[in-house]
Amino acid sequence: MPVKLTELGTALAKSSSDAVMATNVNAMGELVVQVSPAGLPDFIEHIKTQRDAKFSSLVDITAVDYPSREKRFEVVYHLLSMHTNQRIRIKASILEDEVVPSITSIHPSADWFEREVFDMYGIMFSGHPDLRRILTDYGFKGYPLRKDFPTTGYTELRYDEVEKRVVYEPVSLVQEYRQFDFMSPWEGAEYILPGDEKEEVVK
Repeated sequence: MPVKLTELGTALAKSSSDAVMATNVNAMGELVVQVSPAGLPDFIEHIKTQRDAKFSSLVDITAVDYPSREKRFEVVYHLLSMHTNQRIRIKASILEDEVVPSITSIHPSADWFEREVFDMYGIMFSGHPDLRRILTDYGFKGYPLRKDFPTTGYTELRYDEVEKRVVYEPVSLVQEYRQFDFMSPWEGAEYILPGDEKEEVVK
């Protein structure tokens, strides 16, 4: 199978040279194709109908956040070929404010997948019929799966007995998070934890 996938990757790179930037077969036996964002729709439509591929089943769309990279986000598409029982992973690297073409006209099931990526990462999809949040509330602030999103969030909600409704409030921590230094106690920390103070021995 890996040999066939390698050959398929080479063939796809030749037939879509304007979109494909790199191809390889990963350790899971999946064909991974790096594609330019602008070439995504044409490439995905091509592999859907291409005779030796027929990747007609869209399994998932997700993203990965790499804050240290110039192109911060990597949008990832997983597709399955029911014809050959093979999988393909398509990646497109984009800038933080770059807009990705929607593929809902090719795979209608991409509708909710793209909405989820928008909701979790803030990535915009041009041409999407209804791009709005799908997992978080309408008044939610921020994008939870970005690496710079605080673990506590920005707001919290609770049911107010007086107002008889759900209210939003700024996050307030009842206690501070502990600071872990991951140092072994036998390595000799330079500080003393509360309760570990030793009385001075009088000679």
